[in-house]
Amino acid sequence: MLPALRRSLLAWLLVLAGAWAIPVAADAPPVGTLDTVGSDTMAGLMLRWGELLGRRYPGLRVQLQASGSASAPPALTAGTTLVGPMSRPMTEPEREAFVDRFGYPPRAVVVAQDALVVVVHRHNPLASLSRRQVDAIFSETRRCGAAKGIRRWQALGLSQPKGRIVLHGRNAVSGTHGLFRREALCGGSFRPEVNEHPGSAAVVAAVADDPLAIGYAGLNHLTPSVRAVPLRDAAGRLHAPDPQAVRRGAYPLARDLRLYVNQPPGEPLPPAERAFLALVLSDEGQAVVDELGFASLSASTLARQRRELGLVDDGA
Repeated sequence: MLPALRRSLLAWLLVLAGAWAIPVAADAPPVGTLDTVGSDTMAGLMLRWGELLGRRYPGLRVQLQASGSASAPPALTAGTTLVGPMSRPMTEPEREAFVDRFGYPPRAVVVAQDALVVVVHRHNPLASLSRRQVDAIFSETRRCGAAKGIRRWQALGLSQPKGRIVLHGRNAVSGTHGLFRREALCGGSFRPEVNEHPGSAAVVAAVADDPLAIGYAGLNHLTPSVRAVPLRDAAGRLHAPDPQAVRRGAYPLARDLRLYVNQPPGEPLPPAERAFLALVLSDEGQAVVDELGFASLSASTLARQRRELGLVDDGA
């Protein structure tokens, strides 16, 4: 009788526990950690968005590994992250590797616009540069059409500074490096003497410390210690880098900043990723874009992407 009594007592306790259990609401706030791997350029954006997300959902946090845009596709393909920030488009081999693993392509979500700027020391009087001149300064191949390379400041018609031009840029894993090579160097090769840095802030700091230096960096990394050089088009028009020009499509070295997302076709986003993307594509999230010196997206672009992601009920 004793074992049977114990079984009856246990069954009664389980029923009682079930009666007092608190059901979990279907719309319970997301909790946990959202891991992201990718762009250094977008690190500031991701951190600010993560802070806002944590205020909205105290049980959810964003953990960022900002190793460069080239680190996002392997992490997405390996399944170590569902969200990869990139300051350049995925290459075809990167996309194919993802498709081979999952059977469908990653979803690209444009979250902001940026521009690459050529920077010089704040006291450098250089008024503007043409695309050919930029290529002749940074490239050893000169695919944009310059007859010869530009090695000294005097070759640009300047009396000051005097001496050899010192070059600074990003390392090869960065999307900034790839975009500048493709657009500013006409797909050519960098000169081997370009000093490579892991982030745009380091490029700007190096140029600020050397009156003979020139470099390229993301628009939002400008400081009072450097000056952005306007770019001159074939008609002689000057295009200064600023968020308004980027938004209008008037600046030649503009780019989209993207989040690549692993979302199977026809399936909803997991709660953490859904909450994050809803924030990023909201008015609050886009205010961060402007605050950090990037160019925010138009209302129509935001609305279209929210529909495509199934976020129409999450608010803007």
